[in-house]
Amino acid sequence: MVRRVAVIGAGVGGLVSVKCCLDEGLEPTCFERNEDIGGLWCYTDSTDGERISVYRSVITNTSKEMSCFSDFPYPEDFPSYLPHNLVLRYFRMYAQHFGLLQHIRFKTTALSVRKRPDFATSGQWEVVTETDGIQESHIFDAVMVCTGHYQEMYLPLASFPGINTHFKGQYLHSQAYKDAEAFRGKRVLVIGIGNTGGDLSVELSRVAAKVFLSSRSSTWVLSRVSDHGFPMDMVNTTRFNSFLDWLLPSAIMNRIKFRKFNSWFNHTNYGLASTKNSNFKVIVNEELPFCLLSGAIVLKPKVKEFTENSAVFEDGTIENIDVVLFATGYISSFPFLEESVRSLFKDNRWLYKCIFPPQLEKPTLAIIGLIQLTGSVMVGTEMQARWVAGIFAGWNKLPPTSRMMADVLKRKPPVKRNPPERENLKMSFISYTSEIASCAGVKPSMLRLLLTDPRLALAVFFGPCTPYQYRLMGRGKWSGARDAILTQWQRTLKPLRTRMVDDFSDSS
Repeated sequence: MVRRVAVIGAGVGGLVSVKCCLDEGLEPTCFERNEDIGGLWCYTDSTDGERISVYRSVITNTSKEMSCFSDFPYPEDFPSYLPHNLVLRYFRMYAQHFGLLQHIRFKTTALSVRKRPDFATSGQWEVVTETDGIQESHIFDAVMVCTGHYQEMYLPLASFPGINTHFKGQYLHSQAYKDAEAFRGKRVLVIGIGNTGGDLSVELSRVAAKVFLSSRSSTWVLSRVSDHGFPMDMVNTTRFNSFLDWLLPSAIMNRIKFRKFNSWFNHTNYGLASTKNSNFKVIVNEELPFCLLSGAIVLKPKVKEFTENSAVFEDGTIENIDVVLFATGYISSFPFLEESVRSLFKDNRWLYKCIFPPQLEKPTLAIIGLIQLTGSVMVGTEMQARWVAGIFAGWNKLPPTSRMMADVLKRKPPVKRNPPERENLKMSFISYTSEIASCAGVKPSMLRLLLTDPRLALAVFFGPCTPYQYRLMGRGKWSGARDAILTQWQRTLKPLRTRMVDDFSDSS
């Protein structure tokens, strides 16, 4: 019987895990090595590598209505896309509202998480922590690891001949980037065209002498602003669109998506993406196309090698470079877990539903937030925590080990040579959250809604798949969920209505 739960980390995953444990009558204790909540959203100027945080100018890629906690909407006067300080303020409001802070031990590092000698029968864990140089040992019935996937910088220097032996300029990982001032007047090469690489290239182009962006993949660029000025994710992330994705062949869906992507600008003309390439990724960036169009950023292919003061690209071109900025992402690592447990999974593909190591004798260890979705990770992380807390509380059950292993093996893709780290984490937002919601017994029934509340059913199916939908029924049902769904567009437009014009309308 699980009662005491250790929660490692007080970022998004840690906060929702503490809250969900409390909802189920469990006793969580959260260990956070820093002095504040928020994880990477707690901005710091420090670049020592011990503390990973967002850069100063970051703006969320998902809108507030699509990325809030399911029973706690953002304040209506907050803008749809948020800087890090407003995200952190929201986390603090959430923690205060649900009384989470009293369950968090700050400046406390989890040094080790080990199975107890009688784990096969008790499922218990020994957690050793350190606070101000003093170590303590604790016994817990279950552990929720909430350190996410932004843990260890991925710096693939071996893939760039000459960077260590010949290049005399500076190179650094994007984690060390805080603002653009240090790059003023320099020729900068950004390697990696994910969301971070795109954002930093745009910001650097305002002060650098020249910015080069090296990409080896086919990349489609979207804007946060969709048709009629509404948030892109609210318009596109709907159950209706997800149904079409399931119904139509992938070739047809890709053709529809490519046509939509190219309606803004032709990606082939910009050297970004081709409709003939089925292996592609999508990033969000409004300014990158204009920077390419104006020459402020020059797109380049993969780097072949570095010389003393230049980069040689695969197309034979050579550019003088002062600074190389690697926007190459992160590697997941769990150094505090004992080796026998850590060896059970290399990434989320080895975990049942991306959460549970299926080979453990007792299901009392959950990895929360080791996912990357096509929508908000916050929503998927909260759904994971709700399901896990229900399992720990005993009202929900996992299938036998054999079935979990079969599910894991079925989901694992064919082995690739040196697969990109981030590729392992990408999943459809609606498919994944709905799958976990179904396991937790909180997935909304469209038939039931259609029969009992047709207006709400239409909003749920054709409108944005906001997290409130997972509070309409089942355990943890929230009485404010229906109203939150029916008023989500009003909250979206509220911060824009600071000046009224003659043809003002409530229509959305």
